[in-house]
Amino acid sequence: MKRSTMAAIALTVSAGLALTACGGAKPTPDSGSGPRADAYAPVVIGKNYTGKGGNINVLMSSDFQTLDAGNSNYVQTANVGQLYYRTLTMAKETAGKPPTIVPDLATDLGKPSADGLTWTYTLKAGLKFEDGTPITSKDIKYGVERTYARDVYTQAPQELNTALADDSYKGPYTGGDFKGIDTPDDRTVVFHLKQPFAEFPALVSRSNTAPVPKAKDTKLDYTNHPVSSGPYKIQSYDRGRSMKLVRNNQWNAATDPNRTALPDTFTFTLSTAQATISQQLIADSDPTAVTLDSNGGLQASDAAELNKPDVKKRTAGGLLGCTDVLDFNTETIKDPQVRKALALAVDRSAVQVQYGGERFGKLAQSYINSAQRGYVEQHTDLDPTGKPKLDEAKKLLKGKSVPKKLVYGYADANPRYKNVGTVLQQNFKQLGIDLQLRPIPTANYYTVLAGDQMPDIARSGWCGGADSGSVRTTVDPNLGPSVDGTTYGFSNIPRYYDPKISRAMYELRGTNGTSEELGKKWATLFDQAMQTYPLVPLIRSYTNSVVGSKVRNAQVGYFFGGIDLSVVGVQH
Repeated sequence: MKRSTMAAIALTVSAGLALTACGGAKPTPDSGSGPRADAYAPVVIGKNYTGKGGNINVLMSSDFQTLDAGNSNYVQTANVGQLYYRTLTMAKETAGKPPTIVPDLATDLGKPSADGLTWTYTLKAGLKFEDGTPITSKDIKYGVERTYARDVYTQAPQELNTALADDSYKGPYTGGDFKGIDTPDDRTVVFHLKQPFAEFPALVSRSNTAPVPKAKDTKLDYTNHPVSSGPYKIQSYDRGRSMKLVRNNQWNAATDPNRTALPDTFTFTLSTAQATISQQLIADSDPTAVTLDSNGGLQASDAAELNKPDVKKRTAGGLLGCTDVLDFNTETIKDPQVRKALALAVDRSAVQVQYGGERFGKLAQSYINSAQRGYVEQHTDLDPTGKPKLDEAKKLLKGKSVPKKLVYGYADANPRYKNVGTVLQQNFKQLGIDLQLRPIPTANYYTVLAGDQMPDIARSGWCGGADSGSVRTTVDPNLGPSVDGTTYGFSNIPRYYDPKISRAMYELRGTNGTSEELGKKWATLFDQAMQTYPLVPLIRSYTNSVVGSKVRNAQVGYFFGGIDLSVVGVQH
């Protein structure tokens, strides 16, 4: 569903298209070598705890990119966002499994019209914002409208917008009436679609549908205090330093079976070095502490500590729907054969070591995996053990215009990503290419990748599966076209666009069918696109997240990639 920083729902070839994978490469499974399967089983700490009260202290190495649900495409914001905003439906996590879509603000998963072109939702009775004002259908509509103002909200999720029947709308600040949603009364929301969309309930679990009271909208400043519709509200927020959430006494638990809301408060420290986070959690210096940082904030050098009995019994774990990749900027590295040569030269087994080894994730052979609905075998020439194929890479480059220098950008909060760059430097040096490493502030990382400063190569991550694991939730955001199908999509970091394949993806968005049927078509198109190597799959993450000894119900979300804050509790 979202970017993994430290990590979106997608849309759904016309039925008559015949799609075949490119020849010459061998089918491969979704992951390479690794420990036996049970080594990746989910581990939940303090399961089924129901005690209320106490404080959870969330240790983080950097601030949230944003707390504004309407400007967020990040798993960390989605995770903490569960505490202070609600959406029409919700992606409910279960450790080790793709999430399930359940009703949240709405009474059910929606009612489609006979032709599939409208979906109608009814809000539950008695819903209120933190100030006591009722939550109405107009607040839902306004929340969606804000995400159309792309000149203001550069990271607003767009998958829902792509499906709605109003491409000309530019947001609520420029005037005009939004025709994609009707609100016939205070509890009814009617969505108008361009074409039928079988999995529409998944789209309205996105943060677009978090209600926003128009009178409280402060545009970009809204991130400082989004108005709560969930069980907690922001008491204080010192950007880059700390935040405190307290109970929202206007939240009615009877309307919300999805969030346990056990702790009285959540405190966040937002500038602790990852090495310090790792040390504090392992030492249990704060028995109420957790982290949302990637891989539980653990450093590769800390892996042995996980074997200690006291640490092991406090380590939640789970194989995620999150995969890290290398993105090639197809606007600067234009030749597909050059990109393939670079991909073959990467020592992915050495990259896995920088992630902490097999304990921290499987080698991935594809961005999609066999747990996702509609998965079909993918074709790749990458070695399943991760070893480089330098001889093949050099042959591909013969007679080609090969760049002498390339730039690799990485998020600066985690030394792992710089170390990956060092591996790439060594690999590409053998091809006669000088790779320069460029640190990018973590807080602005994906904004940079989406803008004019995108380097030649960058690491990114994606947590797919917010609609219970459909293939399209990974393919369309990462390699799909723009809303109108004329260029690459807003979260398509490689800037991949092929007139034939991208057009087929655009048409597939409006094709009706089951998730399995559509997923197979998405997977086939993805396989075709990947023959030009716009990206290189690296690691499918297994997160080990050490928690304080008083923390309970600590599960690693398949989608969130960190401790699921909506169910966590604390013994006190």
